[in-house]
Amino acid sequence: MPKPCLVIACGALAREIQHLKTVNDWQHLEIQCLDAALHNTPAKIPGRLAEKIHQAGHRYAKILIAYGDCGTQGAIDRLIQNADHIERLPGPHCFAAFAGLKDFETKMAAHPGTFWLTDFLTRHFETMVVKSLGLDTHPELLPAYFGHYNRLCYLSQSADDALLESARAAAQFLGLSFEHQPVGYNALSEPLTWCAA
Repeated sequence: MPKPCLVIACGALAREIQHLKTVNDWQHLEIQCLDAALHNTPAKIPGRLAEKIHQAGHRYAKILIAYGDCGTQGAIDRLIQNADHIERLPGPHCFAAFAGLKDFETKMAAHPGTFWLTDFLTRHFETMVVKSLGLDTHPELLPAYFGHYNRLCYLSQSADDALLESARAAAQFLGLSFEHQPVGYNALSEPLTWCAA
């Protein structure tokens, strides 16, 4: 049995990480989540992570920060740079974690004007995108927010026809072309296996 590992995760990844824990029988893995809404104020993320790390004390052999950089401008990396037992997800955000960093970078280089969705963001598009940006009451702001995007790419974790249709509807709402790339869980599972080593 591997030693206990704590995963401090963005709420946007909670469902997927719990799925991987269950299917792999990772009983040594404990998941604690922060509110996904923190992405609206990324400067607060490192402080909240620091609190969780402090609370964990020495109870875990390893801690995985299930965040990319997520707009913190390197602050998460600076927080954990001297802690050999703490790692974070590779890449700038969860889209890279789902697609795989190398593949994501290739996709971004080919299509820089892409707005990305995951299963979580598709489920919560109305709350996390439309309402949080005020587009429900001020639709005239849509060009200001999305004028430099030309496509929406849905990186799906699950085969769910209803979610696929919701992602298509999101692209239509934003006035973007639509692409669907089923990526599953493989890339996300790789950093989680570090906890089992």
